[in-house]
Formats: sequence, C-alpha cells, structure tokens
Amino acid sequence: MLYDTPKLAEAARQVEICNACRYCEGYCAVFPAMFKERSFASGDLTQLANLCHNCRGCYYACQYIEPHEFALNLPAALADARQESWERFAWPAAPARLFQRSGVAMALALVLGIACLFWIATTLTPANGEGFYAVLSHSTMVAIFLPAFVLPLAAITIGLRKYWREVGGTRIRWAHLMVAVRSAATMRNLSGGQGQGCNFEDEDRFSNARRHAHQAVMWGFLLCFASTSSGTVLHYGFGIEAPYQLISLPKLLGVPGGILLSLGSAMLIHLKLKADPALGANGAWGAETAFVLLLALTGVTGLLLYAATGTSWVSELLAIHLGSVLILFLSTPYSKMAHGFYRMAALVRDAQIRLG
Repeated sequence: MLYDTPKLAEAARQVEICNACRYCEGYCAVFPAMFKERSFASGDLTQLANLCHNCRGCYYACQYIEPHEFALNLPAALADARQESWERFAWPAAPARLFQRSGVAMALALVLGIACLFWIATTLTPANGEGFYAVLSHSTMVAIFLPAFVLPLAAITIGLRKYWREVGGTRIRWAHLMVAVRSAATMRNLSGGQGQGCNFEDEDRFSNARRHAHQAVMWGFLLCFASTSSGTVLHYGFGIEAPYQLISLPKLLGVPGGILLSLGSAMLIHLKLKADPALGANGAWGAETAFVLLLALTGVTGLLLYAATGTSWVSELLAIHLGSVLILFLSTPYSKMAHGFYRMAALVRDAQIRLG
C-alpha cells in the first residue's frame, strides 16, 4: 500500500509488525484498535497515532527494538505521524509548521504579545475603573480577546472536520461521547491500560506521575475557563463587575484552577526533562516544552496578578498575564494545544468502532 508521506509509511511498517506480534495486547487503547485491522490505510494510521498517549510502555516491553533488525520504536513513529497530522489538518498550515517545531517561535510570539499588551496598557489607559480595569478597560479587553478566542476555534473546527473525514468518522451518538469523555477525564490511557502507570519518565518502571500532572493541567485549565465564564455572566447578566472578592464564584474557581495549572505544568516540565526525547516526535521537543512553559506562565501570572491587587505591580503583571493568555489562544490550532482536540476526536472515533 502506498502512503502519502515517509512518516506514515514508517508508522505502517511498525504497526504491521506489532499487529503480527501482539505481545502488547493488554496495553493502551491503541493495541485493541490495531488488532481489529488486517491492513492499514492512511486514515487508520492517523487514528492510531492520535489515540496514542505516548506512555512508552510498549517500547520498554518490546523485543524488536534496536539492536534488533526490525528497529521498532512505535512511540516515536506514532508521535511523528501524529504531529504531521496536526500540521496537515491545520488551517492555515504555515503557522502549524512553525509552532509545532520551534520553541523559539513560541517564545518570540509570547514576547511580541506581551509587548503589544504593554503598549496598549500605556497608551489606552482608561479615565476610570477599578482593579485591572483601571489599567485596561473592559471594552478594550473584549475587543482584543473575543476575536483571539473565536477565530482559533473556527480554525480548529476546520482541522477537526478534515480529521474526521480522514479517519472515516460517522455520526456521533451520545454513548460514543460519554465513553470518550470518561476516558479523557480519568486519563485511562496514561495508565498504560493496566492501571499501574506508564513508563514515560522512568523507563521500565511504572509511574502515574504523568497521568496526575495531565489531570492537574486539564482540570486547572477548565477551572480557569469556568472562572472567566462566570465573571462574564456576572458582568453582563447581573451587572457585577470585577474586581471580585475571594469569596466569589470567579475566584473560587480561578484560584484553585491557577494553582492546579501551575503545579501540573511544572510537573510536566520536570517529567519531560527526565524522559528520553528519542521516543517522541523528532524535532518537536523544544516547541512542546515551550508550550508547557506558556501554560505555567499563564497560571503563575494569574495568581500573582490576584495577589498584587491594589499595588503598583498590577500594570506589569496584567500585561504579562494577558500576553501569555493571548498567545495561548492564538496558537491553539497550531501548537501542542491542538492535541487535546484531536485526541478527544480519536477517543470518540475509537468508541464508535468499539460500540458500533
């Protein structure tokens, strides 16, 4: 069978060997999905690649890794195919190639975003307002962040439609969605499918540290998003404007969210520094690390901004925090942030195949 790219061809070679061996049958969701097939089209490989959580247990259990002539490295082969699929589905494609491969590009975008917010804060300071609204008016924030939120969502929707067509996705039923949400919420596939953890940072030793770090980041991000959403409802629905007290819905959601996001990101960086880069996407290590650092910066600066309320540090911290949030939003369809959307789509498609 002919494949569109050399990375897909290499993924096919390794998957076919794994499909014949079947030693890893009890591992993560990739292997039951793989063993249902006799041959693999490009869409099948794309689905398997995005279903893979890179726990690396299969690599350390494999008898065909180097120096064997088969030279299997399934986590890296699927990671390369996965990253390539994100670039292929992204719209427009050019930013994806830049952000997926270059931590320098991510850092430069962050610096420019912060500089832009600094400039806006110093030149468009409102005549009145409380808290950070004394630095940047509500209308200015809406004018900046509404397009920065809506346009990336539109771009990622286009990418997901391309993905769904390639992997042969059909009409989604409620049961498919519930199975996928449950799997994502518990990070089941980061336990290696056997509940004892994965081998991401400790080689042949099992650990749940990466699973817990991902859960902290995911729930922290969702709490922060819920905090912003609740503040929007209070502002427009009830006329209650920021700043909010600690005993208020935005703060009760946002403070724990910021803590979880910061701690989870710090743990992910620590684990990534311990892990073998040869078992991930070739050339993407710097960009992935830069993305996690951006998540950490978003959480930490949000907490510092709240702590600095009423001090002279608000202006500087607001620019840094909003700059990091701005780049996080704008880079969503093109950075590692996209993996959450595609992995969720892969889990839904896997549920479709299993449940019918």
